[in-house]
Formats: sequence, structure tokens, C-alpha cells
Amino acid sequence: MNRRCRGEQGTVSIFVAVMAVAFLLIAGLAVDGGNKLGALSEARDIADNAARAGAQAVDDASYRASGTPTLDPVAASQAANRYLASVGHSGSVEVDGASVTVTVTITVPTRFLPGPFTVSATEQAAAVFSIESQ
Repeated sequence: MNRRCRGEQGTVSIFVAVMAVAFLLIAGLAVDGGNKLGALSEARDIADNAARAGAQAVDDASYRASGTPTLDPVAASQAANRYLASVGHSGSVEVDGASVTVTVTITVPTRFLPGPFTVSATEQAAAVFSIESQ
């Protein structure tokens, strides 16, 4: 055996172990980052649809009395919450005048990143009640 190489035995094994851990972390960031992007898209879609459902709640009594359609805040909040429940998620609903704002947070467990980490995505959408004339 060559005297010069005697002190370097096993260095390739350490290098491979370190690189394997680095590649796993990079793959974990890619997969878990992709999961976050998917959760953001899903949260945005759910918030949009819940806000739209809430903005369709017309106050029937006010409309019959005045002939002017207005948003029923209680019915709007209930409609948005019903939509959230129908898709299996929860969120916060805020009705302010003619505007319905829904905030949805989706939590996704990590697949590669170590430990008790979770990835969460929060999106908010607002819909405004209005009447469009043809």
C-alpha cells in the first residue's frame, strides 16, 4: 500500500454520506415547497368560492320593502361558512357593508423535512355585492 494514501482511507464514504443528506434536504425542500404552492392554490380557490357564495345572499325583506337589493350580513356569513364546511375546511368570514371577506388557512404535513414541521398556506378573498344592469 502506498504511504501517501494511508491517511485518506474512508474519506469518500464521508463525502458520499454528507452529499446524500444534502440531496435529501434539497429534495425535501422541492417536494414540501411544491406542497405549499398546491395548498396556496387550494386555499385561494376555497376563499374565492366562499366569498362569492356569501356575496349572493340578498336581504329579501329589504328588497321587498324598498325594491333595492342589499346584502344580508347574517345570511352572507352563513352561506360562506356553509361553503367552507361543504369542502371540509374552516376559515374566518367577515361581512362589512356590501363586502364579504373570507380567510382560509390550510396546513399540510411535511414529507421530507425532518421533525414536527408543517407547511401552512393562508389566502384571503373578498367579494363585493353589486347589481349589474344589462
